[in-house]
Amino acid sequence: MKQFALAAILATVAATTVSAAEVASRKVTFPSNGETIVGTLYVPSDTAADTRRPGVIVAGAWTSIKEQMSGLYAKEMAERGFVALAFDYRGWGESSGTIRFKEDPVMKTADIIAAADFLSTLSEVDPDAINGLGICASAGYMADAVSGNPRFRSLSLVAPWLHNRAIVEQVYGGAEGVAKLIAVSRSAERAEEKGSPSIIIAASATDESSLMYQIPYYTEADRGLVPQYDNKFNLGSWEPWLKYDSVATGSRVDKPVLLVHSEAAAVPEGAHAFLGLLKVDATTRWFEGGTQFDFYDRQQHVDAAADAVAEHIEKVLRRQSN
Repeated sequence: MKQFALAAILATVAATTVSAAEVASRKVTFPSNGETIVGTLYVPSDTAADTRRPGVIVAGAWTSIKEQMSGLYAKEMAERGFVALAFDYRGWGESSGTIRFKEDPVMKTADIIAAADFLSTLSEVDPDAINGLGICASAGYMADAVSGNPRFRSLSLVAPWLHNRAIVEQVYGGAEGVAKLIAVSRSAERAEEKGSPSIIIAASATDESSLMYQIPYYTEADRGLVPQYDNKFNLGSWEPWLKYDSVATGSRVDKPVLLVHSEAAAVPEGAHAFLGLLKVDATTRWFEGGTQFDFYDRQQHVDAAADAVAEHIEKVLRRQSN
């Protein structure tokens, strides 16, 4: 019976291509480690009360919120027939959290797991057909959350930022540069314990002390610099971020993988190293000329990536239903 039901759902998904106007959205909340996570759920408007569709959890780049690339991709997935959830991690956006604006891989991975638990309870979602989609920094978090987790059926990574120690040192000024940032992080942690968090501007076109100085997307009002964006970064983030080996997650992934990237985007060497560690089936789509930020919101790249994700999920679910 389950196989027949899933086959019927997949037929519905495969036949579904709706416009943005035909996607309903609503605010949702769910718990994660004592905090309240706020998300936006995107559902095809023609979803009948007795229909359970495959679900997709979407998580975005570092410092981002649900009104940026994760929300865009969640809507795109709903247009392709899935129920999709974008959310603010603990301490970011509308979600609660005493510690704010911290890029902590362990915390963020736990929030994705909580999101999967929540999504499995919704009447619109088939709890046996939940999938993960990680963009940029969340690629590692999503890979960790999916690994060994029976909630998930597949993993998709778009423009993944995946690093290891060698890449970290290459990007952040060698071993000496990394050591300095870790020292900054530890000082910030001590200050936060005393009630004085060390917060800087995340992105700026004019402030050279910002985390992302003159970086595209985040500094552009018609792109990522949306009114809801926190645009802040907790300096205590450096140690957990720099010591996080997201490349190594490849050795732990136990779900079929799709990786969408470009050699012109961020740290493609990390993606190649991740793929080299996989012990599961992997599909790759390498696009020519696409920058990291093109994958965040340029419609041509988003459409191509979302189409690839939808195809991957449908293929995986169909294979698992046989």
